[in-house]
Amino acid sequence: MSRRTSADGVRIKRRTPFVIIESATVRDTRLKYADLGLLTYLLDQSDDWAVRSEQLCQGEGREGRDAIRKSLHRLASFGYYRLERRRLRDGKTAMGTAISDHPVEQWADDYVTFGKKLDIPVVQQEDGSFRVKYPDGTLGTDGFDTDDEDQEQEQAAEEEPETPAAPAPEPAPAEERPAPAKKTPAPRKTDEEKAAAAAEKAAQEKELDEAAHKVATWWWEHAATHLGKYAGQKGGFIAVRKMVRRALVAGYTQQECAKALQHARKHFPSAQQWQDALGVVTNHIAPERAHGRIPYSDAATWSTPSDDSSVPTTPTADDDADDATFGVIERS
Repeated sequence: MSRRTSADGVRIKRRTPFVIIESATVRDTRLKYADLGLLTYLLDQSDDWAVRSEQLCQGEGREGRDAIRKSLHRLASFGYYRLERRRLRDGKTAMGTAISDHPVEQWADDYVTFGKKLDIPVVQQEDGSFRVKYPDGTLGTDGFDTDDEDQEQEQAAEEEPETPAAPAPEPAPAEERPAPAKKTPAPRKTDEEKAAAAAEKAAQEKELDEAAHKVATWWWEHAATHLGKYAGQKGGFIAVRKMVRRALVAGYTQQECAKALQHARKHFPSAQQWQDALGVVTNHIAPERAHGRIPYSDAATWSTPSDDSSVPTTPTADDDADDATFGVIERS
């Protein structure tokens, strides 16, 4: 659950109203003991308390300011903590803190998206909630609504009145009563079958990871040659790799992802640029020019100097095989 707080206070995302840490959080081996202790201390603060590293390092037995800041960054990278640059409904801005007693995947993703910075821009909505404002101008969830919605659904299910059962029909005479149908129990999976299914899923996940890494590695080297060295936010390569992986899960091929990156002509395209580029290379969107839309031509879009073997050429019937024709560079 989340608590409403002052403009620059602490927003705490917790599942209990006490400082009770879930076992999964306590056993999160990614956290150092110092990180876990700092998280516990932050969760015990009131909602009008301002988190400052210079305050946290004061007192006997406390770590120094640099150690505190490193712990805060580790907590942020795993989705337990972040700073929020809040734009309020009245146009004013305030800096506050968000803390969770369990890892929030959205927070961890946002930490990478915004260049591994602690502060994330959020915009207050009409109902008082906040939405994250991304670099491309789009708004996304702040991670606080997931648990609240689940809790509301559970409460609604508990409060819903039971529907009275319909009266049972009169039993038929014994000689006319049909024999009850035998229900065939669903076969239970054996331990071997469960292990095989888990292994198959792990293999599929690994294949997706390798395919996304392959496309992202090719693009990063190709973009450095044709667009210049990357000088944007930190974590750009990781973000591109995740973006490609999501496209592969959605059914796009490696070849289509590679072409979409070329069409976007950005080291790290925004979410809208990426979706538009995928639409163009799959012929769902016609590319635009200064004088309006033109019929899509793959050869015109991807025509490149003949001496650049790393750039996709006009597709042929063999392109459907989705091999690595997008030009991954292999080093011997």
